[in-house]
Amino acid sequence: MGTKEIENAPMFHRSVICRAALVLLPCLGLFIAGAGAQTRPERVASLNLCTDQLLLALADRGRISSLSRLAGDPSLSFLADKAAGLPRNDGGAEAVLFARPDLVLTGTYGQQEQGVLLRRQGLDVMTFAPWTSLEQGRSQIRALALRLGHPNRGEDLIARIDGSLERARGMVSGQPSLLVYERGGWVMGPRSPIGEVLVQMGFRLHQGALGLTEGGVARLETIVTNPPDFMLVDEASNQAVDNGTALLAHPALTEAVPRTRRLALPARLTICGGPSTPAAIDALSAEVQAKIR
Repeated sequence: MGTKEIENAPMFHRSVICRAALVLLPCLGLFIAGAGAQTRPERVASLNLCTDQLLLALADRGRISSLSRLAGDPSLSFLADKAAGLPRNDGGAEAVLFARPDLVLTGTYGQQEQGVLLRRQGLDVMTFAPWTSLEQGRSQIRALALRLGHPNRGEDLIARIDGSLERARGMVSGQPSLLVYERGGWVMGPRSPIGEVLVQMGFRLHQGALGLTEGGVARLETIVTNPPDFMLVDEASNQAVDNGTALLAHPALTEAVPRTRRLALPARLTICGGPSTPAAIDALSAEVQAKIR
């Protein structure tokens, strides 16, 4: 999976990653577990940025066989520092077959063929869909933590997510409207962890007012004529560095929704659900306190 696909994927749903995505094959459910033995795996490989994060958070370091090439990129990987010094794979089935780990973690976007091939060759594979809700995320964390033999680590991570969510709940009064606006004009759909967090904070999501109840691409004119009270954008969107970010820096949009009314989060907090989620909620709360309250 290439970096271009990641850049085009919506918040919290990028599973190295998915532009169909906040949106990204959610119908596949929480996870699909391989039929291999359920003893604690000695060597675990991850082929996906988001499963990298879960593996780094829940596994013993010595049991990590390899991670995806993006695991060490600090602009995308929340746990890039923990990934330092660990082997990398190219995301393909061939190298994994050669290494023969006891368990392989994959995503649902663009990795179905690898998963099928690896299972046919007798490898134990767990495939994780991008989060479409926090409850789905909790289930994934519990499933992987149990499989790795560390259920308490999973519960600790869930407790951190729930603690951050509880602190953020109800902090915005008056139900101001907010649009989660991505590079290229992408607007998230209704089923997403970030949307869930925003609603619990007290925001009213604005995509329905634009006629995009299921998400999609919002034209600049549509937003300018019916602007939200606030926008949530990628931290890197302040400058137009390519066609994808040019829209976010357009003067008409800046006039309709000034930067003082834009909440911004770094991509490494929002690309994947998992260990970055408590930090993402806390960072969003800090933005709210700085720009709204």
